[in-house]
Amino acid sequence: MSHDIIEHQNLPAPENLRTYAMVVYALYLASLVVGITLLVGVIMAYVKRGDMRHTLYYNHMQYLIKTFWYSVLGFFIGGITLALAVGGLILVVVSIWFIYRVVAGFIKLYDGKSVSPEGWL
Repeated sequence: MSHDIIEHQNLPAPENLRTYAMVVYALYLASLVVGITLLVGVIMAYVKRGDMRHTLYYNHMQYLIKTFWYSVLGFFIGGITLALAVGGLILVVVSIWFIYRVVAGFIKLYDGKSVSPEGWL
């Protein structure tokens, strides 16, 4: 019985996990002004993801990691096709998609709801 108590004492408090997830979302949003915060945010998501397993916050970290990688891919493709007329359109679409995912994910987190990391929106 005492072993169970020790295990539970080592688990992070759910409120701490929620705050951590909010900070990662804030870093993603701040990247719209200061790009480097996106890299900081994704590193934090990777570092803390394991501690969030079996909580709704785990899905949020997975969702943010996916958002990062698909955004990087989209911006890369948009950047290399910028000389073509399609590059600018790709950059606009990826930017809108990024903002939508971050804002929608943050709202769900704030409301205590999970997100679907597999979904596109």
